[in-house]
Amino acid sequence: MAVIYSLAVWLYGGVIRLAAFFHPKAKAWVTGRKGLFRHIAAQYRKEGTTVWFHCASLGEFEQGRPVMEALKEKMPDIRIVLTFFSPSGYEVRKDYRGADHVFYLPLDTRRNARRFVELIDPDLVVFVKYEFWYHFLRVLDERRVPVVLISAIFRPEQWFFRWWGRWFLRMFRVYRKIFVQDDTSAALLRARGIRQVEVAGDTRFDRVVAVASSRKRIPVAEVFGADRTVVVAGSTWKEDETLLARYINARIRPYKWIIAPHEIHRTHLAWLKEQLKIPTLFYSEADKQRPEAAEVLIIDNIGMLSSLYAYGKVAYIGGGFGAGIHNILEAAVYGMPVLFGPRYEKFREAVELVRRGGAFPVEDGESLESRLNLLYDDIPARERAAEIARTFVMESAGSTDVIVNNLLKLF
Repeated sequence: MAVIYSLAVWLYGGVIRLAAFFHPKAKAWVTGRKGLFRHIAAQYRKEGTTVWFHCASLGEFEQGRPVMEALKEKMPDIRIVLTFFSPSGYEVRKDYRGADHVFYLPLDTRRNARRFVELIDPDLVVFVKYEFWYHFLRVLDERRVPVVLISAIFRPEQWFFRWWGRWFLRMFRVYRKIFVQDDTSAALLRARGIRQVEVAGDTRFDRVVAVASSRKRIPVAEVFGADRTVVVAGSTWKEDETLLARYINARIRPYKWIIAPHEIHRTHLAWLKEQLKIPTLFYSEADKQRPEAAEVLIIDNIGMLSSLYAYGKVAYIGGGFGAGIHNILEAAVYGMPVLFGPRYEKFREAVELVRRGGAFPVEDGESLESRLNLLYDDIPARERAAEIARTFVMESAGSTDVIVNNLLKLF
């Protein structure tokens, strides 16, 4: 099976290189890894204690970030090496000041794993959520480097719980500790003889609490939403925006709207504005017009969304009509009911918040209209849902302390 895995990795690398001729993200993946080992050798020197954190992309980074920062606070002299697999993570966070070095992770071949680990020479390795790289784990095990997995979540249908994935499941024993988000994940691993498991929760709760407590003031949003009920629609895709535009244009209830699309390239922004038939303003143009005169404010930049939710009474989170919803916790922490599309079952926090009554999935325009109307008309119901959302986030925080206290023991 190891041979089959290695072949699959090799084929994956080949497909990405071919796709690089046509797809910008694939091109960034390939370009970013050119001369990677020379770059690492030139930039990195082993000094003192080194902790290597690996995140697949931005979502995993947000889960690893609280642990990195808390560990650095406890041990200021450690050096942190942060790696990403995806360009969407690396390109956004390559200048992250919480890490001493940020690199791409090379493709998981035996040769690459040996070279990378020899260069970095880590004293501790922290993988985030779904990172199960066979050759890297083997090399780290051979060198007796402690490896920890954090914020992990497991489901019975995942491939390594099937008969043909059992060979890889044995590699889980390499992890010195596996911190999982829930009891179901812990039970799945323990039933298969993996005992070094602890339920610690999801570090994203700690992250959103920290971000909310130090959020940025956004004067344009303050003026725009003054004395009106605002819906903040974050990380929306075309499917979400098409649905929202129908409701917005009908002016069924006098909401104001802040929309932060997932895609902010010029073509998409122009398309979105064209869909909206009521006064609409781009954030970048707010200094030239009166924000309060607009009914829709489109955010045409990145980095503001987590603070923008503070100006809303209701949140809509995009992605639920595609591969899956984006981060609902960034909105819920402010105490607001959260709406999203039907594809949310793989997101534990969404399932739980729906069960509690703080979040509401919508399947089509009719269900969206019904829910938005209710949340506008029935203020006590809206406030109950808001309090449920806020309480859920606050009660779920604390994972970072559990993990960091355990990591300190490994030194």
